[in-house]
Amino acid sequence: MPEEEQFTWDDEPAKPTPPAEPEAQVPEPVAEEPPASPASEPIAAAPPPVEAESTRKWFIIHTYSGFEQKVAESLKSRADAFGFADKVGQILIPTEEVVELRNGRKVTSKRMIYPGYVLVELDMDDDLWHAVKNTPRVTGFVGGGTSPVPLTADEVNSILYRQASSAERPRPAMTFEKNESVRIVDGPFANFSGKVDEVNSERNTLRVLVTIFGRATPVELDFLQVEKN
Repeated sequence: MPEEEQFTWDDEPAKPTPPAEPEAQVPEPVAEEPPASPASEPIAAAPPPVEAESTRKWFIIHTYSGFEQKVAESLKSRADAFGFADKVGQILIPTEEVVELRNGRKVTSKRMIYPGYVLVELDMDDDLWHAVKNTPRVTGFVGGGTSPVPLTADEVNSILYRQASSAERPRPAMTFEKNESVRIVDGPFANFSGKVDEVNSERNTLRVLVTIFGRATPVELDFLQVEKN
């Protein structure tokens, strides 16, 4: 009789196989940004250089009349030759535009405001005083002595303003005073003579007393319409 196969029963249920643990995620290395090069960084603007305050002041030089331009040229050449060019600034011969009536037409020309004088901007010291004073055709500084008096800022601005404003509105070539005898050269009263009764320098007009039919009659005239007798 053949042997019976024996089966063994396992009363304990089979244990489930635990799920495999997920592999730990290793973070990928982050590439580090290279440090900014100095060229890419904003560069702070350098502060502007501080200019030294000028110590020059304006002085008036008296010259021989008619040699103002020659003196200005001599000052420039002597400043270069004697090594004091850094102490000499602007050299100015103040001029203005003037208008006058010639043959019935208005003619504009230039004239010097102060004939016989030259304005110079100087960083004054004793050596410079001697050098300028000994310039040919210079008679000295306005103010006298060894300590010439510089112009004030208001005085300089007044001269510069007069020079600039005359370019836009030329001044009459002649000036007049009250009680001055004049002759009318233009207008309905041309060739009449009279006496100045009033001067309006702002409007450049005159009131002239003209004798008409034996009576003094006031006539309003422009500076350009009259000339001095």
